Amino acid sequence: MKKKILLSLTALFLLMACSKTVFTGRKTLNLIPIATLNQMSFTEYRSFLSQNKAVSSGKDVELVRRVGNDLKAAVDVYYRSKKLEKDLKDFAWEFNVVDDPTVNAFCMPGGKVVVYTGILKVTQNEDALAVVMGHEIAHALANHGNERMSQGLVAQLGLTSLDLALSQKPAQTRNLLLSAAGAGAQLGVMLPFSRKHESEADEIGLYLMCMAGYNPSEAAPFWQRMSSSGGGSRPPEFLSTHPDPAKRSQTLRELVPKAQAYARRYPVPASSKRN
Repeated sequence: MKKKILLSLTALFLLMACSKTVFTGRKTLNLIPIATLNQMSFTEYRSFLSQNKAVSSGKDVELVRRVGNDLKAAVDVYYRSKKLEKDLKDFAWEFNVVDDPTVNAFCMPGGKVVVYTGILKVTQNEDALAVVMGHEIAHALANHGNERMSQGLVAQLGLTSLDLALSQKPAQTRNLLLSAAGAGAQLGVMLPFSRKHESEADEIGLYLMCMAGYNPSEAAPFWQRMSSSGGGSRPPEFLSTHPDPAKRSQTLRELVPKAQAYARRYPVPASSKRN
C-alpha cells in the first residue's frame, strides 16, 4: 500500500514538473529550478574558460559576438511578444571564442555560449554561423539541459529532487549536471542530446536566425558541410546523435517558409541588431 502511495505521489510530482517548450509546445520534464541550474552553469562556464584558450579580441570574436547579439535581439522580441520575459530573467548572455581546432560549439543553460575556432572553418560565412549559434541557443531556450538532467535524476539516481540528489549523491549529481548542461567535455562526461532535442533545436534555431535577419536557406548546406567535415566516412563527434543528414536537410528546407513567416510576424528593429 505504501509503495502504491509513493508511486502515485511520484507520478503527481513528475506531472507537476512538466512544462512546455517555447516555439514548439512540446511537453518536457524540468525538475531543476531554472535559477539553480543557471547559477551552477555560470560557475562551470567560468571554469571552462579558465581552462581553455579563450580568445579576447580579433575578427573571430567580433563576428561571434555580433551574431550572438543579433540572435539575442530576436529572442528578446519573441519572448516580449509572448509576454514571456520572466523566462529570461535568469539568463546572463555571453558569447566567447575558444582557440581549438575541434569542430564544436555549445550554449550552456542561461545563455553561456562558446564557439570553437575549428567550426568557423566549416561555417565559412556569417549566415552559417547564425545557423550554429541559433541551434545551440535553442538548446538553452528549450531547457534541453534541464530535461536530460531531470531524466537522469529519475533514471540514474532514482531521485526526483535536486536537494536530495545533492545531499545523498553529490559527486554523481555534479557529474550529471555537468554532462546535462553541456559543460562536461573537459571531464570526459559529456552526454549527447537526443535526436529529438537536436531536431527541435534545428527548428527553433532556424526561426531565430531568420528573425535576426540571416538567410535560413544557408542551414541545409551548412549541415551538409558538417556531415562531411570529419574526414572519410566518419562525421565529427559533434554530429553523433544528430538527425540523418539527408533527412535533416530536407526538413530544414521545408521549414524555411515557416521561418520567414516568423521573421515577418516578429520583426527585430534595426536598432536592436548589430550593436
